[in-house]
Order: sequence, then structure tokens, then C-alpha cells
Amino acid sequence: MLTSELREVLVEEDCDHNAKKQTPGCPRPTPGKAGGGCAFDGAFSSLVPITDAAHIVHGPIGCVGNAWNNRGAKSSGPLMYKNAFATNINNNDVVFGGEKKLYQAIKQIIKTHNPPAVFVYQTCVTAMIGDDLGALCKAVSEKTGVPVIPVESPGFIGSKNFGNRLSGDAVLRQVIGTQEPKAEHPFNFNIIGEFNIAGEFWEVAPIFDQLGIRLICTLSGDARYHQVAMMHKAQVNMMVCSRALLNVARRLRELYGIPYFEGSFYGAQNFSNSLRQLVEYFGDATLKEKTEALIAHETAKLEPQLCALKAKLKGKKALLYTGGVKSWSLVGALQELGIEVIATGTKKSTEEDKARIKELMGEEAEMITDGSAPNLLKLYHEAGADLLMAGGRNQYTALKAKLPFVHVNQERDLAFAGYSGFLRFAKQLVFAIESPAYAWAKRPFGAQS
Repeated sequence: MLTSELREVLVEEDCDHNAKKQTPGCPRPTPGKAGGGCAFDGAFSSLVPITDAAHIVHGPIGCVGNAWNNRGAKSSGPLMYKNAFATNINNNDVVFGGEKKLYQAIKQIIKTHNPPAVFVYQTCVTAMIGDDLGALCKAVSEKTGVPVIPVESPGFIGSKNFGNRLSGDAVLRQVIGTQEPKAEHPFNFNIIGEFNIAGEFWEVAPIFDQLGIRLICTLSGDARYHQVAMMHKAQVNMMVCSRALLNVARRLRELYGIPYFEGSFYGAQNFSNSLRQLVEYFGDATLKEKTEALIAHETAKLEPQLCALKAKLKGKKALLYTGGVKSWSLVGALQELGIEVIATGTKKSTEEDKARIKELMGEEAEMITDGSAPNLLKLYHEAGADLLMAGGRNQYTALKAKLPFVHVNQERDLAFAGYSGFLRFAKQLVFAIESPAYAWAKRPFGAQS
């Protein structure tokens, strides 16, 4: 039987698909099927972008080896999160227990690095041998005076998405609400489900500064521990990817009365609409006028640079295979550039994401759940697409088939958020489509010289 805490995370009230089911809840995990990432992977990747905290994996070295640094989250300051700490559980520890080793490891990290907090991640092995993570973390925290937060997310308990929610539940119960801002501010908000991939948060942060809105915390891109602890002081939360941390936004609404909305940073229109939604919650007429003036200025500055790129992209067709918020927000960004999206991936999308896709692409929109190479290539060629947009797992499919490709998932190096990111996005699309390499590679063998 699941504990009450796990059951609460599994049955997410604000997921639209749960409201339509007689027995609500996310799909129960099937042991041995962790394709796309396990619960530990989801929890670890969600919280590691808290850059000044120490993150220690209580398990075999392979767990941290497989999970560390596979998401391109960047930091504007502390680099503690780049350290890969693990207890390296071995056969003897399985027999005699790993709690003593973990206790010593946490104390050594605190002594050597003096982090503001330590997050400790449970894994399959240490969960099965019965190590009491909660009790141990509480004991070492009381002894050292440093917050030590257990994240009980063994891989076998469910999917990567479920691990995202478990990490959110951990910070809700043990971090948020434990610190207060030093100064008051009239406009405060949080961003939830934004991980500063390729530095994308830095593309949008200056806009909020110009408007005079205080961003208390991003959970968790380029975040600091004290910022996460103060998230309860926001007046509104912006949810960037509801697939990841929806439970955090819902519980902040229930516990502190903080409303939330889902927005997007991809595409000039999407970003402008998100800014309008955000300032609406503050109810300040002057701030609304300032926001409209800023939007007008930024779009006017952007349009001359986009004009030539739009001319090259108009009428082109793209196959988009991604998930979550990108499954619909990138559709809007592509359509804004004049590109027709022939299909989009929805394997990691919520029902709300799918509704937005239908709103953008029509009721007959093709949604992909099968991301296998044969299926993607079949869709690509049947529709006469000009471009494949996907993640690292599909990159080699495109290379082998000699198709123009743009990387849009978490391992990418380019930031596509905000107004400046949208221009970079358009340039990357043109670069991929017009690159002579693909035409050269498709020439008959012996004709390339």
C-alpha cells in the first residue's frame, strides 16, 4: 500500500484527466519499466538546479553517474550543484545497511563545503534494504544546524514525472515557508517548472526587472536555497511546465492562497500574453500600462530582424516531437514564423496541453505518442516536412536519414525563451533548413567530391 503522502502526489487534483476518471490518479508504476527516466531521475533533475545546495545520492555510484549533468541547467553564481556526491553503496552496505556511511558523508560535505542545505536522494537499493532516510536526515540536521532534506524517490516507485512531483512534495513539506524576505515589495511572483536550460531564464529575467516585478524564486532554474524557502510570499505563481511540478502550484494555492496560471516563454506572442496574464493578477493599472508599453517596444524592435527570416520560413513544414509545455508553446512559436506543424509529440503532455494543441492546430491535429525512428520518418516523408525538431534521443535518427534537425529538449546549448530567444530560434531554423550539408549528403555515392 502507498503511504498517504505518496497517494496525495499520485492523485493530483488539478490534473484535468483525473477529474474525468471514476478512480482518479496517475498511472501506477510497472516494475522494470522506467523508459524515459525513473522517479529518482525526475526528482534529482528537478532539484539539482538549486545551485548553492549540496545534492547527495544515497545509492550505487551508477545512479548519480547516469543522472548527473544530463540537463543543461546553468548557474549565475554558485557551482555547488556541479559536484556529484554519492554514498557509493556496495555489497557490504546492502548486508549491513548504509545509514552510517550516509551520516558520515553528510557531515563531511557540510564540514568541507558549508552549503546552506543538503538534499539527500533515496534510490532503489537503499529503499529496499530499509535505510531510514527521514530519521537520519533529521538527526544530522539537528546535530549540525544545517537543513538536510530527504527526497524519498526510489526509481522503482514510478516514472520520471512522478519523481518530479515527489521532489516538489519534499520542498513543500520541508523548505517552503521556512524563511522570510528581508524587505517588502508590491509585486512578487514565482516561476515553477523552469530549469534555466541553456540559460533561458536569463533571457526573460531582465524583462521582469524592467517592469519592477520581483521574482522571488524559480523552481528550480538558477535558484538558491533561501529563495525556495521564501516562495510562500509570492502573490501569484507562473507555471511553465504543468507536467513537472503542478502539485507545488496547487498546494501553494491551498496553503497560502497564491493563485497560479500556466504560461510560456517561447514565441513573442506567447511571451507577451504571459506577461499580460501575470500583471493582471496584481491589479495595478500603472503596471498594466507599463507592460503594454514594454511589449510594444520589444516587438517593434524584434520585427525588422524577424522579417527576412519569416520570408525564408513561410510555408515550410516541421515535425515536432517533444513533450510538456513545448508540445503546444513551440507550435505557437512556429506558426508565428509562418511554419506549418504537421504533428507534435504528446507523450509527456497533460490534457490541458493537448487542448491547447487542438486550439492552435485544429481538432484534427496529429499528436504523436510513438517516437520510434520508423514512425517519425514515416510521418516526416508522408507529409513532405522540411525539418525535424526533437531531443537528443532523436538526433541520430535525423542524422542517419540526412534530415534538417533542430534540438529543442533539455540537453540543448541554445536558449529559445523570451524575445531575444525567439530571434535566435528563428535563425536556428533557417540555418538548419538552408544548410548545404543535407543536400550534399544526399547526393549519389561518389558525387560528393
